Amino acid sequence: MPLTSSKPGQDPYAVLQIDRRADENAIKRAYFRLVRQYPPEQAPEKFQEVRVAYDLLRVAESRAMVDLFLLQPPPSLPNRRRPTYDLSVHTADLGALALELGLARYAPANDFRVPPLPAKG
Repeated sequence: MPLTSSKPGQDPYAVLQIDRRADENAIKRAYFRLVRQYPPEQAPEKFQEVRVAYDLLRVAESRAMVDLFLLQPPPSLPNRRRPTYDLSVHTADLGALALELGLARYAPANDFRVPPLPAKG
């Protein structure tokens, strides 16, 4: 299960309150200090933030990835408009299509008519 931060652009170094040049021992000490300060029973949200930050920084490969994206954030997506399509169907179009395909033998007005309703009585 991939770990994600509750706040997307959050710096894991700032969450653990350490310098970016901190070694593995400093990361571990900061993690255990913050876990004692914010136990999961008393502050579950803060504990989760600390846990995610520690999991991102404790493995060398993921720490390199975090460092890369902190120095060079990913490019923003362009603000494109989605094309809109007119999907409405008009009776005139249906009639022309029916005549073109040979499905209608008479005028479209006779093919697509509303039957008369029975009289209320």
